[in-house]
Amino acid sequence: MFDYTVETTSGIEEAIEKLKTSLMDEKFGVLWEFDIKAKLQEKGLEFDEPYKVLEVCNPQEAKRVLDKNKLVGYFLPCKIVVYKDSGKTKIGMPKPTSLIQNVNDDELNSMALDIEKRLIAAIEQSL
Repeated sequence: MFDYTVETTSGIEEAIEKLKTSLMDEKFGVLWEFDIKAKLQEKGLEFDEPYKVLEVCNPQEAKRVLDKNKLVGYFLPCKIVVYKDSGKTKIGMPKPTSLIQNVNDDELNSMALDIEKRLIAAIEQSL
Protein backbone atom coordinates (compact mmCIF):
# COMPACT_ATOMS: atom_id res chain seq x y z
CA MET A 1 0.00 0.00 0.00
CA PHE A 2 1.27 3.45 -0.87
CA ASP A 3 -0.68 5.03 1.99
CA TYR A 4 -1.19 4.91 5.72
CA THR A 5 -4.83 5.63 6.64
CA VAL A 6 -6.69 5.31 9.94
CA GLU A 7 -10.12 6.19 11.31
CA THR A 8 -10.67 8.40 14.33
CA THR A 9 -13.71 9.04 16.48
CA SER A 10 -12.93 12.78 16.42
CA GLY A 11 -14.59 15.24 14.08
CA ILE A 12 -12.54 16.93 11.36
CA GLU A 13 -11.55 20.07 13.26
CA GLU A 14 -10.81 18.22 16.50
CA ALA A 15 -8.72 15.65 14.61
CA ILE A 16 -6.73 18.44 12.94
CA GLU A 17 -6.06 20.21 16.23
CA LYS A 18 -4.90 16.99 17.89
CA LEU A 19 -2.77 16.19 14.86
CA LYS A 20 -1.10 19.61 14.90
CA THR A 21 -0.16 19.10 18.55
CA SER A 22 1.25 15.61 18.01
CA LEU A 23 3.15 16.75 14.90
CA MET A 24 4.89 19.40 17.01
CA ASP A 25 6.09 16.64 19.34
CA GLU A 26 7.82 15.10 16.30
CA LYS A 27 9.24 18.51 15.26
CA PHE A 28 6.89 18.90 12.29
CA GLY A 29 4.84 22.02 11.66
CA VAL A 30 1.83 22.64 9.45
CA LEU A 31 2.80 25.01 6.64
CA TRP A 32 -0.62 25.20 5.06
CA GLU A 33 -4.10 23.80 5.46
CA PHE A 34 -5.98 23.42 2.17
CA ASP A 35 -9.76 23.03 2.37
CA ILE A 36 -10.60 21.17 -0.82
CA LYS A 37 -14.36 21.13 -0.15
CA ALA A 38 -14.46 24.93 0.20
CA LYS A 39 -12.29 25.48 -2.89
CA LEU A 40 -14.41 23.19 -5.07
CA GLN A 41 -17.62 24.81 -3.86
CA GLU A 42 -16.08 28.24 -4.52
CA LYS A 43 -15.58 27.11 -8.12
CA GLY A 44 -19.24 26.04 -8.38
CA LEU A 45 -18.60 22.31 -8.02
CA GLU A 46 -20.60 20.13 -5.66
CA PHE A 47 -18.49 18.35 -3.07
CA ASP A 48 -20.23 17.72 0.22
CA GLU A 49 -17.72 15.84 2.36
CA PRO A 50 -15.10 17.75 4.38
CA TYR A 51 -11.62 17.13 2.92
CA LYS A 52 -8.56 18.98 4.21
CA VAL A 53 -4.96 18.58 3.16
CA LEU A 54 -2.25 19.57 5.64
CA GLU A 55 1.17 20.24 4.22
CA VAL A 56 3.67 19.46 6.96
CA CYS A 57 7.40 19.97 7.22
CA ASN A 58 10.37 19.43 9.48
CA PRO A 59 12.93 21.95 8.18
CA GLN A 60 15.95 19.93 9.32
CA GLU A 61 14.68 16.80 7.59
CA ALA A 62 13.79 18.73 4.44
CA LYS A 63 17.31 20.16 4.25
CA ARG A 64 18.85 16.77 4.92
CA VAL A 65 17.02 15.02 2.06
CA LEU A 66 17.42 17.95 -0.34
CA ASP A 67 21.17 18.03 0.33
CA LYS A 68 21.25 14.37 -0.72
CA ASN A 69 19.08 14.72 -3.85
CA LYS A 70 17.24 17.80 -5.13
CA LEU A 71 14.61 15.64 -6.87
CA VAL A 72 13.23 14.71 -3.44
CA GLY A 73 11.81 18.24 -3.37
CA TYR A 74 9.14 16.95 -5.74
CA PHE A 75 7.69 15.08 -2.75
CA LEU A 76 7.90 17.99 -0.30
CA PRO A 77 6.25 19.09 1.82
CA CYS A 78 4.71 15.93 3.24
CA LYS A 79 0.94 15.74 3.03
CA ILE A 80 -1.50 14.49 5.63
CA VAL A 81 -5.19 14.41 4.70
CA VAL A 82 -8.12 14.60 7.12
CA TYR A 83 -11.48 13.87 5.59
CA LYS A 84 -14.93 12.35 5.97
CA ASP A 85 -15.75 9.12 4.16
CA SER A 86 -19.15 7.51 4.66
CA GLY A 87 -19.62 9.50 7.85
CA LYS A 88 -16.29 8.48 9.37
CA THR A 89 -13.32 10.78 9.95
CA LYS A 90 -10.12 9.47 8.41
CA ILE A 91 -6.52 10.61 8.62
CA GLY A 92 -4.08 9.46 5.98
CA MET A 93 -0.90 10.16 4.10
CA PRO A 94 1.16 8.80 1.25
CA LYS A 95 4.03 6.84 2.79
CA PRO A 96 7.37 8.63 2.31
CA THR A 97 8.98 5.21 1.74
CA SER A 98 6.61 4.58 -1.14
CA LEU A 99 7.35 7.93 -2.76
CA ILE A 100 11.12 7.82 -2.27
CA GLN A 101 11.46 4.45 -4.02
CA ASN A 102 11.30 6.39 -7.27
CA VAL A 103 14.68 7.97 -6.52
CA ASN A 104 16.41 4.58 -6.01
CA ASP A 105 18.84 5.52 -3.20
CA ASP A 106 19.35 3.36 -0.10
CA GLU A 107 20.37 6.28 2.12
CA LEU A 108 17.27 8.24 1.12
CA ASN A 109 15.14 5.13 1.71
CA SER A 110 16.48 5.02 5.26
CA MET A 111 15.74 8.73 5.79
CA ALA A 112 12.23 8.29 4.39
CA LEU A 113 11.57 5.36 6.73
CA ASP A 114 12.56 7.47 9.74
CA ILE A 115 10.30 10.32 8.63
CA GLU A 116 7.46 7.90 7.91
CA LYS A 117 7.71 6.35 11.38
CA ARG A 118 7.60 9.78 13.00
CA LEU A 119 4.59 10.90 10.97
CA ILE A 120 2.74 7.67 11.73
CA ALA A 121 3.55 8.13 15.42
CA ALA A 122 2.10 11.65 15.27
CA ILE A 123 -1.06 10.39 13.58
CA GLU A 124 -1.49 7.56 16.07
CA GLN A 125 -0.87 9.88 19.00
CA SER A 126 -3.64 12.17 17.71
CA LEU A 127 -6.21 9.38 17.75
